[in-house]
Amino acid sequence: MARASLLLALLLLAWPLAASEWGGVEPGVTTLEDVRARYGPPSKETRAKVENYDTMQWVYEADRAPAGMVRMTVDFGLLVQSTFKPNVVRLLTLEPKPGIFGRETVVSGWGIPDGLGDNPDGTVSMFWKDGLIVTLDKQNENSALMIFSLPQSSLPEPASPPPASRPAAPAPQR
Repeated sequence: MARASLLLALLLLAWPLAASEWGGVEPGVTTLEDVRARYGPPSKETRAKVENYDTMQWVYEADRAPAGMVRMTVDFGLLVQSTFKPNVVRLLTLEPKPGIFGRETVVSGWGIPDGLGDNPDGTVSMFWKDGLIVTLDKQNENSALMIFSLPQSSLPEPASPPPASRPAAPAPQR
């Protein structure tokens, strides 16, 4: 039993870092065919040339958007070690309806962010090394935008939590 536990621990440590995913869509893994099978045809399809590569963007909105979303945008076309994969998801962008992905829900689901940033419009963005970026609304309560990408190893290390602002409770008297 101990040997099996040790083997499992070693396998988990050697497992490559996976990207964040949502709704069965994982950047770098999920294909155009997978997205079509799960969500059907998009509301809108746009083709573009990016650095001489043919890319595609699918937008799902209104009745085609997944439940709880205003819009879901899927960008296809990924360059991996000089090989272009036109049918692989590069980015998944969600625009949730208010109250669907609250700040606390996001942290419960994806863990404590690896970084925070202030945006010029006064909103805050949270960053995870596994590829998730969440921009909160102006009230800092709900996700306004969620972007799922490949893992980002260049994010700064998370800051240590601030010291407690209130004094510790006094020890009980005997």
